[in-house]
Order: sequence, then C-alpha cells, then structure tokens
Amino acid sequence: MDYPAYTNESLTMMYEAARGALAADDAVERQGGDPKFKVRDTPDWKKHAADLEAEMLRRGMMFEVIDWHEGQEKLPFS
Repeated sequence: MDYPAYTNESLTMMYEAARGALAADDAVERQGGDPKFKVRDTPDWKKHAADLEAEMLRRGMMFEVIDWHEGQEKLPFS
C-alpha cells in the first residue's frame, strides 16, 4: 500500500479501524464467540498497523500505539 500518498487523517482513520476491529474481536471472544475480523489470527493486520505507525512516525504524527496484548490471557511468570 502506498502509505505516503494518504493524508494524515486517512492514516489515522485506517489505524483506528485496525484498533476497532481488534477491540471488537476481543469483545466477541470474551463472550465466547468467534471473532469476526480475526485480527489476532491474521498477521497482515499487524503488518498493516505497523506500516501505518511507521508512516505516522515519519510524519511526526501523534497517536496511541495499539496494545496487541490487551484482552489476551497473560502467561504467569514466577
């Protein structure tokens, strides 16, 4: 995807869409359902978000980084 061709607003919208899809999947899974978007199961989602982050950083844009571990079980460390 040609990320430099997009406006700052478009980059933000795409990034927030990835965050929203992840949150929606997590909410469905917490209720025992099958996630609709399969964000955690599809590596291209994470690559897309990382590419968006790289372009936003290159432009000096401020954004909240997606927490890819939120909503997942944490391994107990002793």
